[in-house]
Amino acid sequence: MSKLLITNGRVIDPSQNMDRATNLLVVDGRIAAYDAQPDGTAEAIDAQGCIVAPGLIDIHVHLREPGGEDSETIETGTKAAVNGGFTSLACMPNTDPPIDTKGTVELIRQTAAQKGHCNVFVVACVSQNREGKQLAEIAQLVEAGAVGFSDDGTPVYDAELMRRAFEYCLMFDKPVMNHAEVLELSQNGVMHEGLASLILGLPAIPAAAEDVMVSRDISLAEATGGRLHIMHLSTVNGVEALRRAKCRNVRVTAEVTPHHFTLTDDCLRTFDSNYKMNPPLRGQEHVDAMIAGLKDGTIDCIACDHAPHPKEKKMQELDRAPFGITGLETSLGLVVTKLIEPGHLDWPSALAKMTINPARIVNLKKGTLQIGADADITVIDPEVRWKVDPGKMCSKSSNTPFAGWDLKGRAEVVIVGGKVKLRRKQT
Repeated sequence: MSKLLITNGRVIDPSQNMDRATNLLVVDGRIAAYDAQPDGTAEAIDAQGCIVAPGLIDIHVHLREPGGEDSETIETGTKAAVNGGFTSLACMPNTDPPIDTKGTVELIRQTAAQKGHCNVFVVACVSQNREGKQLAEIAQLVEAGAVGFSDDGTPVYDAELMRRAFEYCLMFDKPVMNHAEVLELSQNGVMHEGLASLILGLPAIPAAAEDVMVSRDISLAEATGGRLHIMHLSTVNGVEALRRAKCRNVRVTAEVTPHHFTLTDDCLRTFDSNYKMNPPLRGQEHVDAMIAGLKDGTIDCIACDHAPHPKEKKMQELDRAPFGITGLETSLGLVVTKLIEPGHLDWPSALAKMTINPARIVNLKKGTLQIGADADITVIDPEVRWKVDPGKMCSKSSNTPFAGWDLKGRAEVVIVGGKVKLRRKQT
């Protein structure tokens, strides 16, 4: 019998509306008891001054394997996740080959079981080969363990295919997770259409490219009763459309990334491709809308859209460099520094958006510290200050726009299934 006793911590578990000082006992990989006292039989972890939370969950991560191992692997990506405080993640299917067969889902799950440092759940393709022409074998993919469906990297473009995807996924209570972008409007844009793009003379992506697709997807979800999850929401009108849809009880959820509530398109004035992502960084009014959506509960969760790329690819000119940044190792620090410290969110609200809310979106039995639950736990020092150093990241890639930033708040201990995966200092 293995035992862990986490003492002297502030336990915050949004799934139970719990926020109190207590000791937490873990036995054989599961939450066993609260208010337990040391008896010499358990390994002790002193969480004095720290927050003890359910393990953080990110449902939008690109692990690149198979096919993109020069950027990331399941082993390095999950190590980066643990370093950032995450105990579970959902990986996207825009790999090579895409995750559109039962065998590929099983391969990823087996690789994660052998080499992964945290729990890995698989989001499979909506369409075969991500081509947007024919539905993937939804039932077989669910049987293999897929927790959701997406063609992320590109939108599900055909409205009839999207409608049928909602209907099929409804039978299995799985969400369709769409990248909202009208390609005719975005074309070859590299940044948000606004004053900055006009001054820089760079091809631009209008906010309408996202707004139109968000509205279409909400309409189809409402018509079918299907479950829609809007990925990396980034526009004022998108948040408002989501807010109205929720008032009509449409089955829709949404996520926002840390970079979309932190950075603006003015960052591209440096011509640094680490600020190039899709959706693009937008104006301050859009950043303010993301924060307002988080505050009032319109936006359900925070997901980093971890998109690693080798340095040589990101060092190209803006029009040639790929979209995307790493995010797993900076996400928690940005939430603390940019949302909690300014008073936009309190700790229970922020943790809900990084634990139980994403778990519910993809139907995971995670994100909780209830008695009997898997012992996935993140111990957070809310006061520690640290500097983002790409050279010390665990990810295989280091394409972050936050290099050199001073952040507050960091995971000090990470426990996955009762096993300590990260322990920064003697506790």
